[in-house]
Amino acid sequence: MKNRLFYVSFITLVVAVSLTSCKPEQSKTPANQSEENLLVLKVAGYDLDRLKGIFTGQVQIDNCKVEFHKVGIGDANTAAFSGANTYDVTEIGLHPYMLAYANNDFRDYTLIPVFPLRTFRHKSIFIHSDRGINTPQDLIGRKIGTPGYSSTSLTWIRGMLKDEYGVVPEDIHWVLSNEDSSADAAGKISDEEQVVPEGVNVSYGTAGKDESELLLSGEVDALFHAAEPKAYIQGNPSVTRLFRDARQVERAYYTKTGIFPIMHAVAIKTELIEKYPWLPEAVFKAYSEAKSQHYMQLKKVGWAYSSLPWFAQEFEETRKLMGENFWPYGIEANRLTLETLFRYSYEQGLSKKQLTIEDLFHHSTLTLIE
Repeated sequence: MKNRLFYVSFITLVVAVSLTSCKPEQSKTPANQSEENLLVLKVAGYDLDRLKGIFTGQVQIDNCKVEFHKVGIGDANTAAFSGANTYDVTEIGLHPYMLAYANNDFRDYTLIPVFPLRTFRHKSIFIHSDRGINTPQDLIGRKIGTPGYSSTSLTWIRGMLKDEYGVVPEDIHWVLSNEDSSADAAGKISDEEQVVPEGVNVSYGTAGKDESELLLSGEVDALFHAAEPKAYIQGNPSVTRLFRDARQVERAYYTKTGIFPIMHAVAIKTELIEKYPWLPEAVFKAYSEAKSQHYMQLKKVGWAYSSLPWFAQEFEETRKLMGENFWPYGIEANRLTLETLFRYSYEQGLSKKQLTIEDLFHHSTLTLIE
């Protein structure tokens, strides 16, 4: 009996030591805090399925208590860049952040390599169906409307058109709308999304008309926008996509380039990081865990939570093309995509310097993988 008790005690000690050795460095994170001593974080962003664990509280940020605020990206950008600094951890437009950092010495927030929103942008080119626009090259010399010239999505579209089809921004007459038909969902366009460089032909659309109305009225021939314009959503036959089968074109683009365009990142108040240097890694781990939980749900019964009849098949095809971790966080899995956007911004005369990953992302997160 004594030998048995000794054996059980020895095994318990070994397990305890093993678990202790697997924990992150305790010097980075205060241990065993009571709830009243937790760091309260105001976290902002969209209530996306891959973030569900964060905003429901199923996934905790170590030593923190989260207050989640659902916020459109335009409003989140403005809150960060205007000096209000409303949120401690916030989803943020990647390219607007790049411009604020490079052009305005913005340092109030620091990025971590978590990317809540990314999407291919071939689908975001809309045309007036009677203008004889059938190929990307047909956009040369045309008037193209947009509510946000320097948004992340527009920067990706222009870069993709140049790299893949030889169409450069100087080939186009840009028409800026002062209204946005998607403002209810995305929030008001921030100042950092309305930067226009020298050397491009730009004018302003009729006051009071959104980008969708400019296209319907014939004031512009085509439209670049992150969201589907109102006329397209309403099924107006005069508005269609340039790439009729955008899904196949985007899959071919990924196969060729390996790029899955990033739209949004996650930023943390720099003053908080200076006070709590363990925070960037803790936030990264929590967002990664929330995404892992989402992956598991998709694999088990994801189809049951979607109204799309072929959701399961689409999920299978995505994994075959892009791998099991098709929505990666961390630097190395996203280096090519990030550096491509840095290049596009500089080439298009938007960023005053060609940024690097080391410029933008907190040093403690550069080697983190999920």
